[in-house]
Amino acid sequence: MFDLSDPAPDFTLPASDSTEVTLSSLKGQNVVLFFYPRDNTAGCTKEAIGFTEALDQFAASGTKVFGISKDSLASHERFVAKKELGMPLLSDEHGTTCEDFGVWKEKKMYGKVFMGIERSTFLIDGDGKMAGIWRKVKVDGHVAEVLEAAQAL
Repeated sequence: MFDLSDPAPDFTLPASDSTEVTLSSLKGQNVVLFFYPRDNTAGCTKEAIGFTEALDQFAASGTKVFGISKDSLASHERFVAKKELGMPLLSDEHGTTCEDFGVWKEKKMYGKVFMGIERSTFLIDGDGKMAGIWRKVKVDGHVAEVLEAAQAL
């Protein structure tokens, strides 16, 4: 769907820290967007904690980190508080941003077919262009890989 150096789709979404985040307002900074299926599930929790533990290193490379799912703001706020997450989680309850980034996909589990978020991460450079794209993410080692790419920008 995207190639490296394509412009990232702009969005404005409510954040778990009571702000709104507009991607285009972050120009000049690198941005990591990690899309995940659900708050408080094993893989999503492990991924969010991994990004939290690396936030200082991301900040040192001029990179802001945001998690995005279709969960409500209330769910995000509980998840952040329960797991002591350090970055804002963005609520895409209507799924527009998930669709714009091509992460809303048909999935299969235990023989059932359903629509859901395909775990994906996007690294966007200070000019608003795609600098890294990871789809069908496996959590183990992923944060380190994204951090290395962010540090190389």
